[in-house]
Amino acid sequence: MDKKHKSPSTDLAGRTYDVSDYKKSDELSQGLAMTHEQASDSLTEGTIDGKIENLEGKDIDLPR
Repeated sequence: MDKKHKSPSTDLAGRTYDVSDYKKSDELSQGLAMTHEQASDSLTEGTIDGKIENLEGKDIDLPR
């Protein structure tokens, strides 16, 4: 069985984040930008326990 037309899902699967996604208004670009920001924030802070370091290096609990 030969497929002559690519389905939109195969085009989406190959799409990766680009800096310009922050300025675009389509749903895919906005989703990639948001996911990139969340991943970047997680990598920057490095924890999931709701704590952040102050300037002196002490952990501060973040209110939930």
